[in-house]
Amino acid sequence: MEKLQPYFESNKQRFLDELFDLLRIPSVSADPKFKDDVLRTAEFVKAQLIAAGAENVVLEQTKGYPVVYGDKIIDPKLPTVLVYGHYDVQPADPYDLWHSPPFEPVVKDGNIYARGSADDKGQMYMHVKAFEMMLKNNSLPCNVKFMIEGEEEVGSENLETYVKAHIQKLKSDVVLISDTSIIANDTPSITTGLRGLAYLEVEVTGPNKDLHSGVYGGGVANPINTLCDMISSLHDADRKINIPGFYDDVEIVSDSERAEMAKAPFSLEDYKKDLGLDDVLGEKGYSTTERVSIRPTLDVNGIWGGYIGQGAKTVLPSKAYAKISMRLVPNQSSEKITKLFEDHFKSIAPKYVKVKVTNLHGGEAAVTPTDTIAYKAASRAMEKTFGKAPIPQRTGGSIPIVTMFERVLNTKSVLFGFGLDSDSIHSPNEHYGVFNYYKGIETIPYFFQYFAEMSK
Repeated sequence: MEKLQPYFESNKQRFLDELFDLLRIPSVSADPKFKDDVLRTAEFVKAQLIAAGAENVVLEQTKGYPVVYGDKIIDPKLPTVLVYGHYDVQPADPYDLWHSPPFEPVVKDGNIYARGSADDKGQMYMHVKAFEMMLKNNSLPCNVKFMIEGEEEVGSENLETYVKAHIQKLKSDVVLISDTSIIANDTPSITTGLRGLAYLEVEVTGPNKDLHSGVYGGGVANPINTLCDMISSLHDADRKINIPGFYDDVEIVSDSERAEMAKAPFSLEDYKKDLGLDDVLGEKGYSTTERVSIRPTLDVNGIWGGYIGQGAKTVLPSKAYAKISMRLVPNQSSEKITKLFEDHFKSIAPKYVKVKVTNLHGGEAAVTPTDTIAYKAASRAMEKTFGKAPIPQRTGGSIPIVTMFERVLNTKSVLFGFGLDSDSIHSPNEHYGVFNYYKGIETIPYFFQYFAEMSK
């Protein structure tokens, strides 16, 4: 693969310029006002796959946004890699907290600042450019298929239906996903575990209309106050979750595995400094790295109600709302946890309010094996380009489709990410290192080479 280096060097700026063009399109799948932009992004990805040399490139329609499919089958007898990624992005709100406009990418201090730069446009597009390099230089050692979806940030709700309808078309020996991170630019890692997710919205209703807080305050319950009390009761003093049955199926990680996890470089002081914190908070008896990877959580992602505009309006609101996510660990079922939450939350509601719980989406935790040919190929590829072997690492994020691929396609995945936890994904000022973008493009061809060689 060293012969690809001249092509890479002579096309680096173009690779970056093309990514900037992709990042300029606001493909926010959660907000219907961006529908045309999301569809335009799908067309962009389709055009770039064709330009790179992929065949059979189509927009596969779903009930939501289309899946971009393309492939290059050089020999049916050779192994096949299915590359998964997504072209949709999180909302950029609040815009006023961005240092530069979220859809006008800029490079500052070696980082590409733009919504979607790390999650997942930058990481997805590495694969398109790596594929181009291999194909244009007659170095593609095995078959490749691309499946790039546009609904990952809203739960991939139509992807399973699509996959089930195209099992033969998507048949492969491994699913390669770059939507995760490494420990540091001088400490590569491969994600081997992801938490699951149960994501809900709760609505608490008090009086049948907004009331004057002077006339009614003190005589009628305020739904916002009540909602806050209910949420506060969901954790005990040790930060364990107060939902009956919540921990029944939680995987117990062995002391030996926890000891191996502790070997990964981590500075609590740097962690606090980076986040502007004087101290951390989490479940008693576990380290910070364990709390964000092998333990389940419950967090409020948004809360609102009443008057939040400029100036004053002395209102006692009729309703209060919150969005709540629970990150789950292996053996926990998102469906079961959702039901446990709903039953418990309704049971603790005082008589002076009514409660409604809406399930938004969810998915299961995933643990990927480290003894497969694909994992070993990924490890060798990173060792080749980083100069040191990657550390296997469980992380706290969720990619629910990993377990779906294994269940429906009977195919294991390799989580081959190149981002950093400090990239501010889902937050204002999301960024992705130019180093990381280029390192991914350089590393991916080595994965293909080693995977093909080791599969013989």
